[in-house]
Amino acid sequence: MGTYPIVRKFVLTEGYVPIVTMSPPKRKNTMHYTHILFDLDGTLTDSGPGIMNGFEYAITKMGGTVEDKSQLKRFVGPPLEESFGTMLGYSPEDTVKAIATYREYYFQMGGVLENEVYPGVVKLLEDIKVMGLHSAVATSKFEKGTMIVLDHFDLTRYFDVIGCGNDTDRKAKKDIIRYVINAYGITDLSKVLMVGDRHYDIDAAREIGIDSVGVLYGYGNEEEFKKAGATYIVARPEDIINLL
Repeated sequence: MGTYPIVRKFVLTEGYVPIVTMSPPKRKNTMHYTHILFDLDGTLTDSGPGIMNGFEYAITKMGGTVEDKSQLKRFVGPPLEESFGTMLGYSPEDTVKAIATYREYYFQMGGVLENEVYPGVVKLLEDIKVMGLHSAVATSKFEKGTMIVLDHFDLTRYFDVIGCGNDTDRKAKKDIIRYVINAYGITDLSKVLMVGDRHYDIDAAREIGIDSVGVLYGYGNEEEFKKAGATYIVARPEDIINLL
């Protein structure tokens, strides 16, 4: 794990940001990854519009103002408790109220479906299935929102295990990843690859001891991934298949 030398850097096609592929230490065996874990928001689907609208709604209802909506992009990825409590500085009581208000917009006013699947994701998931590998979801999103999104976009069928956040034993991303690993009964962590668009995904993977991919088409950036110690950084969903 850790940060490894860049082995190639180039523009894939016009309009895409450069791809940076990091090279992990050589393993004693050359077996490919067999289990690929995907974050949901910003990795499988672009849920940013609904999440940002939900935050604007909640912040306004709580008496605040949003002068620059683009600043709300930072809330795509982190758990709601962290976003309202730590990042926005709400008290514990106000954090509870703000989360309830956010969910009012998200579930009752259509925010959950202000969302779309990233181009190339379905093809990637189909290719993984054809290769005989296993795909799972590891998201901080709670089960209700996760299943609405996956079912709506007909993505549920691609995943063996769907690990979601909750208020008890899966508050942190690392706990969600561990849940998925335990559900599979995996003992060799070198076969597991975590794919996500924020440093939360990379940090959790590093803590557990699995390799990770930071995707630049979501809401993170190259500097964030390199600082967190991503094993690989890619520009498009289709680039991931070359790592398996």
